[in-house]
Amino acid sequence: MHALDHIFTGLLFASLAALALLSAGHALVNKRDPRSALGWILTCLAIPLFGPIFYWGMGVNRIYSRAKRWHRESGALPIIPPTVKDIPSARLPGELAYLRELRNLSERVVSTRLLPGNHLIPLENGEEAYPAMLAAIDAAVSSVHLSTYIFDGDDTGKRFVAALARAADRGVEVRVIVDSLGEKYSRPTARELLKGSGVKFRHFLPLRPGGYLNLRNHRKILVVDGAIGFTGGMNIGSRHMVTTPAPVVKDLHFQVLGPVVADLQRTFVEDWHFAKGKQLTDARYFPELAEAGSAMVRAVSDGPDKDFRKLNWIILGALSCARRTVTIVTPYFIPDRPLISALITAALRGVEITLVLPEVNNLPYVQWASRSYLWELLQQGVRIYAQPAPFVHTKFMVVDRSWSLIGSANLDPRSLRLNFEFNLEVYDLEFAAALEGRCMATLALSREITLAEMDARPLVVKLRDAGAKLFSPYL
Repeated sequence: MHALDHIFTGLLFASLAALALLSAGHALVNKRDPRSALGWILTCLAIPLFGPIFYWGMGVNRIYSRAKRWHRESGALPIIPPTVKDIPSARLPGELAYLRELRNLSERVVSTRLLPGNHLIPLENGEEAYPAMLAAIDAAVSSVHLSTYIFDGDDTGKRFVAALARAADRGVEVRVIVDSLGEKYSRPTARELLKGSGVKFRHFLPLRPGGYLNLRNHRKILVVDGAIGFTGGMNIGSRHMVTTPAPVVKDLHFQVLGPVVADLQRTFVEDWHFAKGKQLTDARYFPELAEAGSAMVRAVSDGPDKDFRKLNWIILGALSCARRTVTIVTPYFIPDRPLISALITAALRGVEITLVLPEVNNLPYVQWASRSYLWELLQQGVRIYAQPAPFVHTKFMVVDRSWSLIGSANLDPRSLRLNFEFNLEVYDLEFAAALEGRCMATLALSREITLAEMDARPLVVKLRDAGAKLFSPYL
């Protein structure tokens, strides 16, 4: 028996070693970011069994091949509306002509067109956004398509559940996609609340053994009758009602009108199919859309199932084109080296860069990691401000009061590498000025972070922040 125990122990250690080496080798060959590769290699080799399990569960992106297989097996691709497909990208007017290189960059990495004739309405917090969204659902006559990361089962969530169920009872086709991880934020879940209604419901990447903890659907899209769209950073839940008791989350959402709504619809249709829903190929989901305003808008749908890191490239392109000012408002700021270099290069060219972050983050470890990057930017003249509580989840970017980027993505690895995100790039002076105005009002209430403040941090705080920074690729 003693000899058998030695043999069993030897086989066990050999198996664990082989699994660790196999996993580390896979990370070495397949990870593009050397920091990420090194992190996973060390994890696999240093933590027997659990390191490789953690890697294969969270570190491997099988979404791209899976998406290609599903599209191939399904035959027809989701319908591209002819009213949009045949429209050439809009030509930039004279005052925006200097951004043609940015437009050309977007043309090459994004399949959607830059469409003229759109109107975007900023909606602040749940007090403005939710009534507009619920009114659109109540007025729906054909279809309601809602995709969200979080759908809370609180009072606000129940209001949406009731509106969606009423629409389904009227004969409206109602479909809802909720991310499987985001759904776990509250009880009862949206699926439980919608049970028994006529609403068609799908989870995005269900959580199960061998499933995906990363690669979440962070998009927020509502399209009603294929003609009225809503997108931005706001989930469904009472936390976005800032007049309710704490804790609350301030945010900015947008109502979208005009031809670009068809691209919001197309993104939902693709996600519905990806979530193993029925292929939606009926042209009635894509009605002809009249021009509703002056904004030229392009939809940017980004995710780990695509070949390119589209959004990241567009952000870097916008920084390289900036001439005078760049304003960035984001709740989570964990930049990679190319983004840091682009910000510093723009600042050294004389571009006035303003970065606005929350004073207190809802994820302390993210704030610790973020603070470790600030001194490098402050040294080169980037101005950084901290917004006072409550936590502000708003995110947008404005270049030269001419070009804007809005949507669901944060400036962190999770949004730019791991999540499915949806953003809109907007070429419009009036809209950019409106966002700048909101930022200026915020700065009047905010505190400027200085280089002296970063240098004066106690050693224990510097060590904590630097330690959190080591995990930046995974935050």
